[in-house]
Amino acid sequence: MREYLLTILVAALVAYLLTPAVRRFAVWFGAQAVPRDRDVHVIPTPRLGGLAMFGGMVAALVVASGLPEMRKVLANGDLSVGKALLMSGGLIVLVGIADDRWEVDPLTKFAGQVAAAGIFIMQGIQIYSIPLPNGESLSLPPAYGVPLTVFVVVATINAVNFIDGLDGLAAGVVGIAALGLFGYAYLLTKTNGMTTLSGATLTAAVLFGMCLGFLPHNFSPAKIFMGDTGSMLIGLLLSASTILLTGQFDPAVLANGLFPLYVPLLLVPAVAAVPFMDMLLAVWRRTNQGKSPFSPDKQHLHHRLLQLGHSTRRAVLIMYFWVGLLASGLVGLALFNAAWLTIGVTLVVAILGVVLMLRLGRPRGKRRGAAAEPGDTGQQPAARPQLPV
Repeated sequence: MREYLLTILVAALVAYLLTPAVRRFAVWFGAQAVPRDRDVHVIPTPRLGGLAMFGGMVAALVVASGLPEMRKVLANGDLSVGKALLMSGGLIVLVGIADDRWEVDPLTKFAGQVAAAGIFIMQGIQIYSIPLPNGESLSLPPAYGVPLTVFVVVATINAVNFIDGLDGLAAGVVGIAALGLFGYAYLLTKTNGMTTLSGATLTAAVLFGMCLGFLPHNFSPAKIFMGDTGSMLIGLLLSASTILLTGQFDPAVLANGLFPLYVPLLLVPAVAAVPFMDMLLAVWRRTNQGKSPFSPDKQHLHHRLLQLGHSTRRAVLIMYFWVGLLASGLVGLALFNAAWLTIGVTLVVAILGVVLMLRLGRPRGKRRGAAAEPGDTGQQPAARPQLPV
């Protein structure tokens, strides 16, 4: 655990210290997000925060390569986790920089994501088997394992990109997911008497540290955005940890049934469930109105939370709460032999969360003349645009 904690600390510290320098570079380079009608921020904000996160990842991997036990994890036979993360991460960062500066077309970004998945496969990060309900594992030949791996990587990257709608939202949500994967992998191996050292656990630890270090600069009011450089990078690492965990555990040695085998496959969809539902509702809403499914509007979930009277910070914290509740519920079901108790506690907390969310939020039109707090968007109250009711 000490080596994992050191890796997390290095990733967080380097990402935190590099972000101000990256912010200045982004301004000089011209990579800034100009406010659009559907955006919450009202002044141009530098992008490229993913560069600082990439620096945190590189530093953490370098430090890990010098630790006695982590060195074994980074280069384990045919599986080279460190090399895979550096090569694929470097490629996705280059694509992200180009998009943050010049806004490349979706096909080019898609090609870069597929190429990054290809690097994973060449370095041994691939889905080789899927657990079955009967306790056995279905081995996947390359004809099935390769396209499935590419699909998981591309889908996860784009899910994270879709989450990135409010200050600190993507970094916090992915950080919670990474912490959930780290806790799941570490505690499950320790509980069942297996080695706690694995590429999946290390990847989740590095990802958590990167998000933790960047978040203070990105939380509302954001001084810098991660941009596609960051959202694609953390989505890539999240997919890597998920793929590495899939098929890692032998059903015969698990003491808590077969459910733990499915947690890696369920955790990322659970974390992305809220934004994916938001996306499906947006497509249905726009199509119903005779508009293009890709036409922007201000009816997304985070916009609705703002309309309820929540500040930007509180809206983000609400999203953190639901993601954390889903992640902790899944991990709890995997680790504890008390499924009904875990489900019951999760449901009670969820009900309390809904009650508090509704009570704390008040429609803007019904506020008694109170001025908006400066922390709502990071700007002065007078500069805040009014959202449609």
